[in-house]
Order: sequence, then structure tokens, then C-alpha cells
Amino acid sequence: MAAPQDVHVRICNQEIVKFDLEVKALIQDIRDCSGPLSTLTELNTKVKEKFQQLRHRIQELEQSAKEQDKESEKQVLLQEVENHKKQMLSNQTSWRKANLTCKIAIDNLEKAELLQGGDLLRQRKTTKESLAQTSSSITESLMGISRMMSQQVQQSEEAMQTLANSSRTILDANEEFKSMSGTIQLGRKLITKYNRRELTDKLLIFLALALFLATVLYIIKKRLFPFL
Repeated sequence: MAAPQDVHVRICNQEIVKFDLEVKALIQDIRDCSGPLSTLTELNTKVKEKFQQLRHRIQELEQSAKEQDKESEKQVLLQEVENHKKQMLSNQTSWRKANLTCKIAIDNLEKAELLQGGDLLRQRKTTKESLAQTSSSITESLMGISRMMSQQVQQSEEAMQTLANSSRTILDANEEFKSMSGTIQLGRKLITKYNRRELTDKLLIFLALALFLATVLYIIKKRLFPFL
């Protein structure tokens, strides 16, 4: 059975992967965004929230790594933390580039609209609809991945609860065993004491019987052989 710390590390890794996928999907949405600026702002807000959640989980994984007893396991987890940090930095770079690309595209579209008028507006609408369909497809895929990750997290939480219940049962059994061990030791002492007392009583009875027989023999001797 895995230790609670190992379960927590696995949950952290799963959520880090989930948030990383969601960040990448939002960055792709920003690349494909053709405006308006309010849409871009909304996407950037979501990216910031995901980065915050991702950073928090990486910090939890780093803390778990520092709490490992074995140095080898500690180093492996710290290397994973370093890889996650590098991936997050790479995502941040891609995020900045995607924003720049999107802003340039929005500026170009606005300029083209001013020059070409209504035809470009219709073309832009068609392009936005196509992009919206693509974005919807990506979002559905991510939601499926997110649901799968949530199920895994729930299963891990149930495993942790089962482990905690088992630990409590073992502790209770250990306490009961200690109590029974004390009772057995006390019983052993009482039996030993009783055996010693029984031996002493037998010895006293034997001595009393010997004394009685000696007295009887002495009396018989005096009665029957008074001249001896």
C-alpha cells in the first residue's frame, strides 16, 4: 500500500499536468484570437489564474520533495520540480509571444477593415466562426481530459481515506495488544508466585509430617523400650 506522502505527490503531478494542458490550450486560443481586445483580455485573465494554480501545485510538490526521507527519492522529485518550472517558464514565453501575435493580428484586421469595408467584415466573421469551432473542439477535448484527471484525483483521495482508516485500525490493534501483553505478564508473575508458594507449603507439610513421625517413633520407643 502506498504511503500518504506518495499519494499526495501523485496527485500534485496529475494536477500539474492538467493545469499545464489548460495553459497551453488557452495560449493557443490567444494565438487564434482575432479580437476584440475584450476577448483577449478575458483569455489573459484565465491564463493568469491557471498559472497561479500551476505555480501553487509546483510549490507543493517541491515541499513534498524536501520532506522525503530517502535522498535518492528527494533528488528525483526535485528534478521533476525543476522540469515543471522550466516548462512553466516556456509557457510564459509562449504566452507573451501569443499576445504579441494576437495584438498584431487585431491591429492588421482593424486597418484592413478601414480600407476594405464590408467585405472584410464578412470575411472576418467567417474566420471567427471557424476559429470558434476549432476552439470549441479543443475545449471539449480538454474538458474530457480534465474529467479524467478529476476521476483519478477522486480515486487517489479515496485511497488516502482508506489508508487513514487502516492506520487507525492498526493503531487500535497495537494498543489492544499492549494491554493484553501487560495482562499476560501480570498473570505470568502471579503463576510464578503461586508455584513458589505451593512449593513452600509442600516443604512445610513434609517437615511437619517428618516431625510428627519422629515424635510418634520416639513415644513408641519410650513405651516399648524404656530401658533403651
